[in-house]
Amino acid sequence: MEDTLIEDIWALRPVEAIAMTFTQKLTFADYLALEDSGREEKLELINGELIALPPEAWSNNDIAMFMFLQLVAIGVPFQRVKVHSCELQTPVLEAGDAANRYPDLVVVEPVHRAHPDQRMTITLEMPPPLWVMEVVRPGKTNRDRDYIRKRAQYAAVGIPEYVIVDPEEQAVLVLRLEYGEQEQGEYIEAGRYTGDRPLQSPTFPALNLTAAQILSAGQ
Repeated sequence: MEDTLIEDIWALRPVEAIAMTFTQKLTFADYLALEDSGREEKLELINGELIALPPEAWSNNDIAMFMFLQLVAIGVPFQRVKVHSCELQTPVLEAGDAANRYPDLVVVEPVHRAHPDQRMTITLEMPPPLWVMEVVRPGKTNRDRDYIRKRAQYAAVGIPEYVIVDPEEQAVLVLRLEYGEQEQGEYIEAGRYTGDRPLQSPTFPALNLTAAQILSAGQ
């Protein structure tokens, strides 16, 4: 019955698939099986329903590509730097959280590429990626998603550093994961950078960039 449901959803267009899931909720395992069936759209799984993601904005893509080049320039292998393509399984901490995210930029660990022919999905059973970055889109919903929901989810995954590039505020926020007495880490602010103040990344101290340089890449 479960396999038949996945095949039926796969045969539909994305909007029809989304509508169908209102009566039949998908688990993350269902979703992975669906994606393995050959669909190429980026989808988020929210409350058991598939939500198609819109295309990236030009400015977001430009900033992400700029950071890709900077990371490669300081010696990070290009194969480990993924722009808008690596999917992370994320824990659902509150109703409405997506069970998967596609960060604007991710630096993965070598273990994630142990099987290069497999899909670029890092599940909760795998070690976390090393570094993640999001570029904030305008609007309260988008800001809350990057500053609040993804912050909580990426911390729960255990990603050591989360960078938020905010074109509206003309600022770059660097968050470092720390563990106290609690088992799960939480992000603390390592620095908020504006203008020509040099960025200080705990993970990549060799990054010689200012907030202005990063933000200007999207203009």
